[in-house]
Amino acid sequence: KIRQQHNLSAFERNRLFLNVRGEEFLDVSHIGGADSDGDGRASLAVDVNHDGMLDLVVRQAGGGPLLIYENRFPPQKFLRVTLRGRRSNRLGIGTRLVATVGDREMTRECYPANTFMSQAPLAMHFGLADATQVERLVVSWPSGGQQTFLDLPANRHIVITESDDQFEVVEPGQQIAP
Repeated sequence: KIRQQHNLSAFERNRLFLNVRGEEFLDVSHIGGADSDGDGRASLAVDVNHDGMLDLVVRQAGGGPLLIYENRFPPQKFLRVTLRGRRSNRLGIGTRLVATVGDREMTRECYPANTFMSQAPLAMHFGLADATQVERLVVSWPSGGQQTFLDLPANRHIVITESDDQFEVVEPGQQIAP
């Protein structure tokens, strides 16, 4: 027997959960304004307004509006990395990055986030909390090459080119040449 509240059409209300110190999740849907009854089918974390904070973009099925939820948490430090392959593929797909920040290591792998009805940019985002730099960034390319960068300043978007010891800094809103 199906209860009257059970929804078979997939029009459940959208939910937004906040990770609390990696230990639990709180439902903040109503507070964050994400408690929509639209038919949300895809969500991406993307820095829409180039402030270094990942915003939430929700695509709805059936042509509903594209919803953008601006991240209004207190600003934190970040490092965003875009790759350019030479010996490896041009977009650096399959590249592994390991950032050391204090006593933490963060790993990102460059794979396009292609989901149902969405595709994310290939830039990798490292949230640094209040750290002012990434002490060490190791970039392991699919070709087998490896690069290490030391003391990268926070709050930057950089472009790393395979086999190049220098990196390019991208200004907010600047288009990146292919």
